[in-house]
Amino acid sequence: MDKYGLIGYPLKHSFSKQFFTEKFLREGIDAVYDNYEIADARMLLDVVKENPELRGLNCTIPHKRAIMSLLDSISDEAREIGAVNVIRIHRKDGKKCILEGFNSDYIGFKESIKPLLKPNHRNALILGTGGASQAIRVALTDLGINWKYVSRKPQPGMLCYEDVTPALMQQYEIVVNCSPVGMFPHTDEAPALPYEALTENHLLYDLVYNPDETLFLKRGAEHGATTKNGLEMLHLQAIASWEIWNKE
Repeated sequence: MDKYGLIGYPLKHSFSKQFFTEKFLREGIDAVYDNYEIADARMLLDVVKENPELRGLNCTIPHKRAIMSLLDSISDEAREIGAVNVIRIHRKDGKKCILEGFNSDYIGFKESIKPLLKPNHRNALILGTGGASQAIRVALTDLGINWKYVSRKPQPGMLCYEDVTPALMQQYEIVVNCSPVGMFPHTDEAPALPYEALTENHLLYDLVYNPDETLFLKRGAEHGATTKNGLEMLHLQAIASWEIWNKE
C-alpha cells in the first residue's frame, strides 16, 4: 500500500490528513496518509528510510526551509520562494531514494487568483512578510503583476501601514492579506487600511479562510470590491501535491 504524509512540529489538526483520507475512500485509492511529527528537519531522512512505501510528503512549519538542504532537487519556484512544502519521493532501481522539493502555496494561490484578474489589476499590495508572503510574491511576479510589501515595522524597500493612503490605494488595486489578522478567534480585527478608498475595481484576497468572510473581506465587499478567501487555495494546494506525487 502506498503511503503519503505530513511532516512538521507540532502537528495538531491536519487539513491534509482529512483531505487525503476522504479522497482515498471516495475514489477507492489503496493508500494511506499519516502525520509524522518531527522536531528536527533532519529526521525527514529517518521517516523516509523507515517507511519504504512513502511516495510523497507535505511539509509544514517549522521545516519548510530547513529541509531544502536534504533534498536532491528543488523546483525553480520553490528555490525562488526559499521554501518547500511538497516532497516527491521515488526510489531508483528500488533502492536509492530521490527526494524532490516543490512549493504548492505558489501553485494554489496562482491558480486561485487567475480567474479574478482584470486588465486594470497591475499592482498589488502584499500585507505581511511571513513565509506565505514569499510564495505570493513569486506568483504575482510570474503573473506580470507589480507588488509592494506592507509591514507593521519599517523595513528597507517596504511600506508601513501608515504609508498606505487613499491615493496609494488607487494605484494598487489588488490587496493580498498574508497576515493572520482577522483569523478566528480574532474576527473583529482587520488590517489598518483606508477601506473608504476601495472601489469596484479592487480585488481583495485573504489567505485566511476561518471565518469564511473576514472583516478585511467584509469591508472590501461593502465598497464593491471583489473578494476571495483562502479556502480554494488550500484545496488547490492539496490537489497540486497529489499531481506532483503521481506525475510520470
